Amino acid sequence: MRRTERLELVPITVEMVEAIFRDDRRACEQLAQASMPSAWPGKSLVEQAFSTSLEAIRAEPERLLWGDHLILDPKEKRVVGSVVFHGRPDEGGCTEVGYGIERTSQGHGYATEALASVMDWAFEAGAGCIFAVTPTWHTASIRVLEKCGFARAGTRDHDFVELLLFERRATSGT
Repeated sequence: MRRTERLELVPITVEMVEAIFRDDRRACEQLAQASMPSAWPGKSLVEQAFSTSLEAIRAEPERLLWGDHLILDPKEKRVVGSVVFHGRPDEGGCTEVGYGIERTSQGHGYATEALASVMDWAFEAGAGCIFAVTPTWHTASIRVLEKCGFARAGTRDHDFVELLLFERRATSGT
């Protein structure tokens, strides 16, 4: 588990993913040792956070759950979000990261704090670059990425939506 000034970052395990896929709130809360937001887990979370099948995750958890964390508010013992990579870095040392904060916990800087901590870990673990995408209209997400040192690196079209591509490379200090 990683800790920041205000948060606990709990690694996501295969058991947690299995509970999420089953929509088993009680099991999720027991494994996280924290209450889950009312909208989590659910079909939307599964579609957003897991781009691969449960069978694939079970077969290669070290690669597919690499660096994935739940974000907990330890004072309230509740999950406020997550930071997930799209797998271990590729041959070129790059990986994609995504993050989300449940609606009632947005606007408190949790995404920035958690993302910065997990990125530090990823660079220490050997990632050479991390990229992220966000819709052009999502100003809060753009601001999180900018605060975490990401630079705009282009655009990408996805399902009738233009996404901004951001990238951050490891430096000798990370």
